[in-house]
Amino acid sequence: MSGVSTDQIFSLTPEGLEATALELFHFQYRTNAIYRAYTDAIHVRPEQVNSILNIPYLPIQFFKTHRVVCGDFEPELIFESSGTTQTINSKHLVKYSNVYTESFMTAFEMFYGPVEDYVIVGLLPSYLERQHSSLVRMVQEMIERSGKPESGFYLYEHDKLYQALQSLHARQQKVLLIGVTFGLLDFAEKYELQLDHTIVMETGGMKGRREEWTRQEVHQYLKERLGVNVIHAEYGMTELLSQAYSKGNGLFMTPPWMKILLRDENDPFDLRAGKGAGVINVIDLANIYSCAFIATEDIGKIHDDGQFEVLGRLDNSALRGCSLMVS
Repeated sequence: MSGVSTDQIFSLTPEGLEATALELFHFQYRTNAIYRAYTDAIHVRPEQVNSILNIPYLPIQFFKTHRVVCGDFEPELIFESSGTTQTINSKHLVKYSNVYTESFMTAFEMFYGPVEDYVIVGLLPSYLERQHSSLVRMVQEMIERSGKPESGFYLYEHDKLYQALQSLHARQQKVLLIGVTFGLLDFAEKYELQLDHTIVMETGGMKGRREEWTRQEVHQYLKERLGVNVIHAEYGMTELLSQAYSKGNGLFMTPPWMKILLRDENDPFDLRAGKGAGVINVIDLANIYSCAFIATEDIGKIHDDGQFEVLGRLDNSALRGCSLMVS
């Protein structure tokens, strides 16, 4: 068992993250064969790791090619990324499902208050057809916990969704409309609304379904068509068990057990603790039994107040670190 407990992680203050991260690093180095092999391959000696800046960050590509696990276990959940038949999808083997539930519920309620206050509306076409989507599981659990009869998934039932949102607006009921980007845009093209009591939250996900728009273009269009002042957003991925949230302008905040760092695009081992743009590394301490230290393929920027934004993706997704190891 890890010496780091979920109680410890989900009650962290930001000041306590580094010590807990270092404790978890040593556990994962001992018990995660792939992470240990990667750490050894880049010539990092664990006894010399004394800061989050010199913890090794595992390239996210390893989730496509290896079992990234601590020890040997039968996972309660398997999350799988979306993709085409020509691509290799990432798989995240989750030892305990309750860790994921506690992570996303604690973070959501930290930023938005009790989920029971909301009608939860999931607009996730195509994702609902994927039984291993972490996003679908999160929204499904929120729908159930909201306890509201109107909460639910809407696949392509735009007329039904329009009527429901109008009725909820008339009752001044708080609503969370959470959807993939192309799903929200498809709906907003058909209907114009004034949703004064609704949080509209996009989760990304164009993936060739529509012509690419900038985030600013997407948000401006949704604001105009759905009658809201800001568009919220969620930043998460298959390989993580935690999410960051934006309450507008694409600026994200993390829960205390999650931290964003930036690395130099040309030198993956050059971490930038401060401001500016770079490629995103994530610490997610909820990843107790996989890997809590992930080098993503997203380009981002950290602002003076600690919020971050996602600027795009690396053009060359085959990260250099992967070539250090042979499958």
